[in-house]
Amino acid sequence: MARILAIDYGKKRTGIAVSDPLQIIANGLTTVETKELIVFLKKYFEQEVVETVIIGLPKSLKNEATDATPLVMQFMKLFKNSFPDMPLIPIDERYTSKMAFQTMIDAGLGKKARQNKALIDEISATILLQGYMTTL
Repeated sequence: MARILAIDYGKKRTGIAVSDPLQIIANGLTTVETKELIVFLKKYFEQEVVETVIIGLPKSLKNEATDATPLVMQFMKLFKNSFPDMPLIPIDERYTSKMAFQTMIDAGLGKKARQNKALIDEISATILLQGYMTTL
């Protein structure tokens, strides 16, 4: 089987997570500078078989677009132009950052580690992916 890749898109940096080939477990992969994201994905897709990409779609508590939503939508267009045959599925990402922060606390990470926004982005992508895989 092929992997599923999750993207927690951000203006400065983007968290990425992937499933194992059997699509059972979500693992944090890395955080990349957003300006390097397409280049990173091209290299990754050359090395690994990925069948689907999911991307977090920012929404407010009222299920409305946020300030970040247009940035994600713009990236989605760029992604589809760069990888026209790769399925891209937007997923509601409400609460993932809060869940990632709580996960860091529960794991016993110190205050300095919890301030690492790149780690929060990677964990958020992992939470998005694990949630998606439970619906399969």
